[in-house]
Amino acid sequence: MRIAARFRCRISVRILRIAAWNLLFTIAGLVVIAVVGEVIVRLSTPFERRDSIPRHFVPGVGLIYEPGGEHRSTNYRDFWTISRPNSWGFLDREPISPERAAASCHVTIIGDSFVAARQVPVSDKVQVRLEELAAQKLPELDVTTSAFGIHNTAQVNQLPVYDRYASRLSPKLLVLVFTDNDLYGSSAALVALRHGWDPDRAPYTYADRAADGTMSLRPPSPDYDLFLVDNRTWISHAIRSLRWSEFAVWLERKLPKGVTRSETFRNMLSSRVEILERRPRYATIHDGWTSANAGQLEGMVLLEDPPPVFREGPAFAEFALHEFMERARRDGADLVILASHLMGDRNTRHSILLDEIVVPRGIPVINLHEYIIAQGATIGNAHFVGDLHWNPDGHQWAAEALLEYLKQNQEICGTVDQADTARPRLEN
Repeated sequence: MRIAARFRCRISVRILRIAAWNLLFTIAGLVVIAVVGEVIVRLSTPFERRDSIPRHFVPGVGLIYEPGGEHRSTNYRDFWTISRPNSWGFLDREPISPERAAASCHVTIIGDSFVAARQVPVSDKVQVRLEELAAQKLPELDVTTSAFGIHNTAQVNQLPVYDRYASRLSPKLLVLVFTDNDLYGSSAALVALRHGWDPDRAPYTYADRAADGTMSLRPPSPDYDLFLVDNRTWISHAIRSLRWSEFAVWLERKLPKGVTRSETFRNMLSSRVEILERRPRYATIHDGWTSANAGQLEGMVLLEDPPPVFREGPAFAEFALHEFMERARRDGADLVILASHLMGDRNTRHSILLDEIVVPRGIPVINLHEYIIAQGATIGNAHFVGDLHWNPDGHQWAAEALLEYLKQNQEICGTVDQADTARPRLEN
């Protein structure tokens, strides 16, 4: 019995030693992989850190970029861009003087990440290309340009940007870039479901609807960082805590979303909805959802008969565009919408919903999708392979489409007698 016990003890000790050595070799192997991966990523990447977005909060406006802060943007595939916001906090050249803008045919472009365009250098952006094209082909118009883009914003969020910054330049033409997510992006509740912040303490201006149906603007909150939920797992937390490691950032980028999130997007939405439903104001936010559409936002806005909360997206977008229209009329500017290539042609649901908003008001729409197709190109050529934002060709086509609009409507710049043109003005 003692011999058998000793034998079993020796076997157990041997097994423990083997397991310990295996664990040690595994740890050593992981360390070697991490070191080699870190070296390879650092040597093969133009700069450290996948993304750097220095921002600060401006009362009455919300989050804008920190003037002079270094922006580093890459998807580790198509673009590696370093840029710095100008003194006003936007990723454009330094603003021209208000006197020079007023004396020229100034075109102001406002939008979200398509206008911020962190993926390309300033020299490739739509506003720069437009100014260069106009100088070559329509020098008599004396076109100058400016751009005000902030990612994760929609038209209602961009109203104070116009009021505080863009209006100083007295634009002759005000261009609003409208893309697919703008159909829900003006709704604080829908954006809260997407990004996880409190819809009543959002970092941007939103609109509220009173009991009688009237809408009014609500300023941004400085305590916007009170998020609803944090859906990251310990794996994601561990990776994100290794901020010094380029390999960790690269690894998180490559891992499936299911690994770095504790739940699927469907369940993430459900958890945020449950939190909002506890408030009387959002008690009915889940009405009309079904199991078939509970895991999406964009698609639900596009339904023929969407749930009530998803009707708010286009409704608030309509309110925002009306506000822009009033500002343009007050300031003597012409207003036009540049629909991104993601909106599709005028027969798609995105464009149909946009037309339902703008056609009754007489706001012209430049459909970039149709313009690109008319040039004999494909839509995929307008964006990066691993990113749907405009690549340099997309910015070039957007500039060409705007130049064509100016060419056909030169009265905007005051070079054609208003009485000689039949172009309709904005309607009330």
